[in-house]
Amino acid sequence: MGVGRDITYEDVAQSVVDLLLRAETRLPDDVTAALTDAHGRETDPTARAQIEAILENIELAAMRKVPICQDTGILIFFVEIGRDCTINFDIKEAIRDGVAKATEIVPLRPNAVHPINREPSGNVGIGLPDIILDINKGDRIRITVMPKGAGSENVSRLTMLNPSQVADIKRFVLEAVADAGGKPCPPIVVGVGIGGSFDKAARLAKKALLREIYDNASGVDACVNGSAVDACIMGEFEREILDAINSLGIGTMGLGGDITALAVHVEYAHCHTASLPVAVNIQCWANRRASVELGG
Repeated sequence: MGVGRDITYEDVAQSVVDLLLRAETRLPDDVTAALTDAHGRETDPTARAQIEAILENIELAAMRKVPICQDTGILIFFVEIGRDCTINFDIKEAIRDGVAKATEIVPLRPNAVHPINREPSGNVGIGLPDIILDINKGDRIRITVMPKGAGSENVSRLTMLNPSQVADIKRFVLEAVADAGGKPCPPIVVGVGIGGSFDKAARLAKKALLREIYDNASGVDACVNGSAVDACIMGEFEREILDAINSLGIGTMGLGGDITALAVHVEYAHCHTASLPVAVNIQCWANRRASVELGG
């Protein structure tokens, strides 16, 4: 494994515990910065007071090392394994072990239940945590966790548009946000997945939530420099949808105001000539995520 010792089962399990402690108790700097910026731009007194309470909550959670929200979510793991990395253990089982330990240590609310009889299984059950594996270049393993609360997950949507309905993508996203109202605890982050297949679009929408809040600024540079046409087009598309969402007036916690969404991030894939899948995965203001690299 390049420099140092090989990655072990225990390394992964302990890293998951550390990741969850960080993700559940400390909001990423870009999210806190975006909320602070939203507070400065918000003109509605009620909305400003709500954002102040959010910022105080973030500070207290980090200081006391307690979860930011009582809904510690179901746990989504994105695992990138370098093709030059050799592991001789079940990495999914190591992650599940780490989740079980973190449930007691952090602590996490036991959110996983059987879908029919609703019998609880802690945070480890059939299909949970959700672990998405990918193979990349290099000799490292990168693990990213996204805790996803039910309030935002429950208002997410997916549709299969006709290929002639490209102009309706924006309308579909706006309808999803408008129908959600205050349920996902705005100001929200909106992940949009376009193309692929029925399930691929949903994966793209969720993956879009991993991007930093101001990531779509790259589209601005592309447009100014006259290069990276695709990034320019997508950046403009994201800003257009964001402006439209913030014109809805839903505001913080659905109580009205200028800022309903902090960002709109779009990911896409090529799709069948006869299909146009579109998914909207909404994230609450607590856009929790954390990553670690092992090995190399």
